[in-house]
Amino acid sequence: MSEFLIYFQIGLKHVLDIYAYDHVLFLIALAVPFSFNDWKRIVLLITLFTIGHTMALLLSVFGIIAIKVNVVELLIPITILITAFFNLFTAGKSNKKESVNLIFFVTLFFGIIHGLGFSNYFKAILGGNATSKILPLAEFALGIEAAQIVVVFVVLILSYIVQTVFRFSKRDWTLVMSAFIIGVVLPMIIENEIWTR
Repeated sequence: MSEFLIYFQIGLKHVLDIYAYDHVLFLIALAVPFSFNDWKRIVLLITLFTIGHTMALLLSVFGIIAIKVNVVELLIPITILITAFFNLFTAGKSNKKESVNLIFFVTLFFGIIHGLGFSNYFKAILGGNATSKILPLAEFALGIEAAQIVVVFVVLILSYIVQTVFRFSKRDWTLVMSAFIIGVVLPMIIENEIWTR
């Protein structure tokens, strides 16, 4: 049980690390257009993200995929930027059902990109052969999922307070938060080491 808690906590800390806030930014961008009424859809989205994240770690652990760290560090903020821009262009539009499958696929793909960003560290903390890493990887994934649910729940609570107490419309809340996320992410892209090499 203690080994389970170790990897579960690593998963929690991976998402909730204040110095590596890119994961939280992505979750905010993903959750901000939704409300508590959409809880099934948002839980499905974050689970797909976790699945993508875990798939990337599995592929990396078994040596199937390898990608340069600086490329992944550029791609991660780009995924956040794309999600925030998508929110800007779809905020307040009532008929989103056509794009649901696309959103699910894109979220899974973005999970893979984010997972690749953590793959080198994850391989370094685990000893043994690739198959011995499957159980710790599952425990780590459960920690990620739990942390993501916490972050999304907080976003939904804030969204509810802003829309009911401060009378923001859902559209305005989505626009303001997405613009804020874009403002945070753009410098991450511009200052990436890849441009200086």
